[in-house]
Order: sequence, then C-alpha cells, then structure tokens
Amino acid sequence: MTEAGLAWVGPPPSAIEAMGLKDAAKARMSAAGVPVTPGYLGEDQSPARLRAEADAIGYPVLIKAVAGGGGKGMRKVLEAREFVAALASCQREAASSFGDQKVLIEKYVTRPRHIEVQVFGDSHGNVVHLFERDCSLQRRHQKVIEEAPAPGMDAATRAAVCDAAVKAAKAVNYEGAGTIEFIADASDGLKADRIWFMEMNTRLQVEHPVTEMITGQDLVEWQLRVASGEPLPLKQDELKIDGWAMEARLYAENPDTGFLPSTGRLEHFRLPKADHVRVDSAVREGGEVSPFYDPMIAKIIVYAEDREDAAAALAAACAQVEVWPVKTNAAFLAACASHPEFLAGRVDTGFIENRQDVLLTAQPPSVRAEMAAAASFIMQSDEDSWSTLRAPAGNGLFGFRLNGPPTFTMPVFQGPERRSFEITGLRFTDEVHRHSGFLMAGGGEQVSVFGMPNIIGFDRSEAGSINVSTPDPDTRVIFEGGRAHVFTRLPPLGAAAGASDGSILSPMPGKVVSVSVKAGDTVTKGQTLLVLEAMKMEHALTAPFDGVVAELSAVAGGQVSEGVVLAKLEAA
Repeated sequence: MTEAGLAWVGPPPSAIEAMGLKDAAKARMSAAGVPVTPGYLGEDQSPARLRAEADAIGYPVLIKAVAGGGGKGMRKVLEAREFVAALASCQREAASSFGDQKVLIEKYVTRPRHIEVQVFGDSHGNVVHLFERDCSLQRRHQKVIEEAPAPGMDAATRAAVCDAAVKAAKAVNYEGAGTIEFIADASDGLKADRIWFMEMNTRLQVEHPVTEMITGQDLVEWQLRVASGEPLPLKQDELKIDGWAMEARLYAENPDTGFLPSTGRLEHFRLPKADHVRVDSAVREGGEVSPFYDPMIAKIIVYAEDREDAAAALAAACAQVEVWPVKTNAAFLAACASHPEFLAGRVDTGFIENRQDVLLTAQPPSVRAEMAAAASFIMQSDEDSWSTLRAPAGNGLFGFRLNGPPTFTMPVFQGPERRSFEITGLRFTDEVHRHSGFLMAGGGEQVSVFGMPNIIGFDRSEAGSINVSTPDPDTRVIFEGGRAHVFTRLPPLGAAAGASDGSILSPMPGKVVSVSVKAGDTVTKGQTLLVLEAMKMEHALTAPFDGVVAELSAVAGGQVSEGVVLAKLEAA
C-alpha cells in the first residue's frame, strides 16, 4: 500500500506484528522493563504441558488465545479438574475466530480491575498518553461499561501506569492511536506496584469517545494528521483531564434468557437524545440484526463534570432506549450504572457476575405504563367512536350510566396477567397537543389521559409522556426504563411451549460446534448437551432435567434456525 503512494492510517506493520500475539508481546514488554502478569508463554502447546504449567502457577488461572481479542478465546479455570474442558473450548473458539489455537496461561487475579491507557505516537519519535480508562465492568470478558478517568486512581498510580504505557509504545516504535491494557489487583485499591501489562490493541478502540470527552481532543483527527506526517498536535504537558465520561455498549441480546443474542428486524428503534449524550450506531429502524456479527448495535456515551452526574446521565440515557422486537441489554445497563456499589466506585471485573441476582431482576411495568396500553387501544378507533368512549368491540359498556358521563372498564393483558381500568368519558381538548382526553382510574391512580395511539400523556402535561409501538391492532408495546413491555387486548390462548417436555430448541440461528451426547445416553440436569455458536460467541445448551436422550438431530458443523428441535429428552 505505501509502495503505491498511499498513506497508511495506523501503526506501522512492524508494531502490529510485535503486539499481535499476546505471548510475544508480553515477552517484549518484559524485556523493555514493563511489568507483566506471571504466566506461561511457551511453545509447547500439548494439553499435558499446559495443564502442568497451570498447576504450577496455581489456580485460578486464565487461558487466553495468543491471537485473541474482544474477550474471545478466553477461559477462567477455577480448579484443576476443569482445565482440560476449558482448554478445548478456548482452543476451538480461538481457531474459529482467529485461525490460531495457540494459547498462553496467566495467573488469574481474584479482584481484577481492567485499566487501559490511550497512547499516541507519530513518525517523529514522539509518544504521549491521553490518560487512562477503566473498563472493569465486563461480562464473559467483554466490556459493558467504560469510563474515564478510572475511579480511585491517585496521581502517583496514574503517573506509574501511564509512564509504563508510553514506555511500551516506544519499545515498538509506535505510530498512531493504540491502547495499552493492564490488569490491576484491586484487593487493596489501585497501587502502582499491583498493575501489570496484559496486551496492546494496535488500533483506535470502541471506547475511545470517553477519552475524547475528558481531553477535548478528536482522536480520529489525530490519526489523520499523524498519518499525513505531521507531529502530534499536543505535547504531554498540554493534555489535561476535564470532567468525567462513561460509555455503555448496547447489545442485541436478551438478559432475561442468559444474554442470548437477539436477531431480527428493528421495527422500532429509538436512541436517547439529550445534551452531553453522544450516540454512535451503525443500524437504523427497519434494518436487520443478523446472527453473523458482533451483537453490539450502538454506543451510548455521556459527559458530566463529575462521576456521580456522569453515572446518573448514563443510567437515564440507557433507560430511554426503545427497541422492538429485537431484545437489548438497555435496562441491564441502566441497572449497572445506578447500582450503589458502582456509584461508590467499587468495581472489578467480577462486578456483574457477583450481582446478577440484582442486576437481572425484571422490573414490572408501572401503573402508568399499563394505563398507556389501555388508553392506546381506546384511541386506535376512529374519532367518532372513541370520543364518545364507546368501548372497543367485545368489551361492553360496563358501568354505563344514563344520567352521567359514559363509564366502562378497559382490560389489558400482559401474558396471562389482567389489568383493568375504569374509563370515564369527560371529554376535553388538550391545549398543547390538541387531542381529546378522558379520565382513567386504576392501580391506585386517577389521571386525565390525552394523546394519540403512539404517544400517551397524563394530566395534560408533556412531562412523563409514554411512547407506544403498535405492531398490530391487538398488541401494544410500552417502553419504560429501557424495557419493552408487551400488552394485548385479549388473554393468550395457552401457555407458551417450553423445555419442560424435554425438547431442546435452538434459541437463535447459529452453527452447532460440538455435540457431547448421543441418542440413548443418560444425562443429568445442567449437563452440556451441545454447543451453539452465534454472533461470534459460544452458547452451551444443557439438560433441563435428569433423563435419557430420546432423539438427537443436531450435528456438529451444521447450521440451524431459531426454534428448531435439536434434541429431546425423556425423564429417567
């Protein structure tokens, strides 16, 4: 490329190669005087040698693909008896994702913080850092929320880790944007002597906007200037931290089903809009989320003067996300950003795993959300029909009075759960929206309601209005707190089919990467039956109860669609 006269935007190939493999990079950093995590980086990749090295290091250990990144090809092993299975899974994912199944073994830090430093170099030998980011909120080694600066980072520790990052970049004659990633032992706070080099990402990373916000710099502009041969725009002493920034990764996944990927058409897609909120997204309403790519569909970035306000802004922004029918982690992100321990800065990479019972607690819809669904059903009728408040067909005029305003009861259903509201036809016209309204009572509230089928307001105030999606005349989707609540006019005809009959269904389109059983095998509850790969991640499908494999249609290497029966169990 450069021989053809084109400018290369990014680090020189020699730097990419030097930092591309984790084992070689760690060896090089150790030689340059950068502290590295204890572990095994050897060429002998036999399972016996790797197991022996893990035993010698002492559990827990981390198995990492040397060519890995983005949380792929990484397994934590707590006990020796888990090592062989974890190694096989890690090597399989590494070979599939990176074409290289070689791994290294690292000591696993029990209370780790993920601290990374943004570095920038130019072709004139200059290298600076743009301070640190904390990326400790992770799930399955994939970043969920990032922030800058890192909470609890004092000046001495910041100087030590940022100086080490600059030293690492200079060791490979780095040019352009890069990130030096460190792991910190947070058991006693952040300390300069308890932070070790993990790897370098030789690119501009997903979370770079938080660095841009606290430094006031455009790192993409820096990339282009450096690529054109210019020196770095600023010297180290000209760079300062101003304020606090946080970024959340919005994923197309369903936290209520173990974070399984969610695919399909984005029939309704609304992202937050507010001051100091930046949204980066490559999808739009009407687009399709497929199973063939990473599930991240947007980044939500906020800025504030301090960490407390930044966290509040992030939680509020995530709660404003409206996506349907594809499921997202928006409500989960809002729960993370508003958790008391997160607000106190007590974070580590086990934060989410250790608090799943709280972070994944499904929040029921509010009474106002239920009212909005009922009101929307009423408003879908033509003007003459609903303005006189005749009940929708099939409901009847319950409570009708000859000597007063017409009154009836409007039921709505969320699954089998019924909610009923009393509607009184005191018609008025809202001065702002110019729409007719009526009174609604139920659930301990009595309010005036106005609006249209797709937006419901209360008490003639613009504040607190609720957006409604109308997939069909008999269904309403109410967005609240980042969740999508589905209501219907009529109760469901029957219970949804589940795994209680022993059918193991494909939860998403994907590829069967391994099958651990055969027809006739006896299995126990929780035992892995097969592994499905979708959106670049592996998902184990397990036995719902003790039993026998009566049928097995899954074949390793086969592509399957969502809802296909892959196996069937019979009770033992």
